[in-house]
Amino acid sequence: MPLPVVPVVTPPLTASVCLAQAAAPPAERPPLPFQLLPLVAIAAAAYLLLFRPERERLRKQQSMLAGLKKNDRVVTSSGIYGTVASVDAGVDKVVLRVDESANVKLTVTVASIARILGDGGEAGESKPS
Repeated sequence: MPLPVVPVVTPPLTASVCLAQAAAPPAERPPLPFQLLPLVAIAAAAYLLLFRPERERLRKQQSMLAGLKKNDRVVTSSGIYGTVASVDAGVDKVVLRVDESANVKLTVTVASIARILGDGGEAGESKPS
């Protein structure tokens, strides 16, 4: 048995209804400084959380490498432990003694030194900051 069809009756649009909709004032936009406030906040957060700590880390690394001297125990970025035999900062070169008994030496760049462990001490010692 088919379902009965019920006609849908909508009220006709009159001129007063159309004019009332057209006369509604547009939504007011906030002033330009308030629109830019979220962008400024995001930029400030990025500076404080990303750029500033990285710059501090680089500054500490550069000062550590500038103070590199003979007989410092160091670790390279590749994980090689050694003792500085000579530093030539003008050519960006450091010679490391890796094995005292066999007189094994490696030449690496200054930038490849990851950290200084101490002056001729054991690997567990850390150089005071």
